[in-house]
Amino acid sequence: MAECRDSGSTYAMSPPPNPMIDASPQVRELLGRLHALSLEQEVAISAQAAALRHLPEEERKEPLAALMRDKFIALDQDKCEFIYTLLRATNARHVVEAGTSFGVSTIYLALAVSQNHGNDGRVIATEHEPEKARRAREHWAEAGSVIEDAIDLREGDLRQTLKVNMPQVDFLLLDIWTPMALPTLEIVLPHLRPGAIVVADNTISFSAAYADLLAVLRSPSGPFRSVVLPYSNGLEFSVYVP
Repeated sequence: MAECRDSGSTYAMSPPPNPMIDASPQVRELLGRLHALSLEQEVAISAQAAALRHLPEEERKEPLAALMRDKFIALDQDKCEFIYTLLRATNARHVVEAGTSFGVSTIYLALAVSQNHGNDGRVIATEHEPEKARRAREHWAEAGSVIEDAIDLREGDLRQTLKVNMPQVDFLLLDIWTPMALPTLEIVLPHLRPGAIVVADNTISFSAAYADLLAVLRSPSGPFRSVVLPYSNGLEFSVYVP
């Protein structure tokens, strides 16, 4: 994370945008601003979470969940740029994002599928928190109609919202509360095309919490071939080969 110091204050700066991301100046400016805001929030959250470390693990869960509920934390910029490039390279048409939050990574997904397939590209985004869904829609509106029109946001419990109107899925992004990761995979699995890709974030730093998911993705006898990519905190990259 870069920092900028001005008059004694310190604030986070996002890295410069990757020139390989095919986006308008308007979208580039928006993404840069949102990533910078996310980095600032991460600094603040780290300090607040540190104050809870003296509590036993079970007693920390609810305060940590409350702390994160309304915080603006986006998928890291370099991970977003990698996923955008991956979707372009694989000509992905239908993407599912579990854990949309404030909709930053969704913009990259929508850019890719719309550039691949025009109006036929679609991102099925999920978000449980109404306020996050509202903010995500604001960001997509600011990004423009190309982004907005490519996104199907399903609010509420994804264990219900992903049961209907599901296309064949080319790519699944799991950037969600860890107990929901495996249930999401189980719901989407029947819709994955052979060769579909599943990416899960933070699988090194949260390996214990992801244990049930990783057991499925890494099983030698299972339908996935998986590797951990060396991004911050780990990025699980799995290919569906039934």
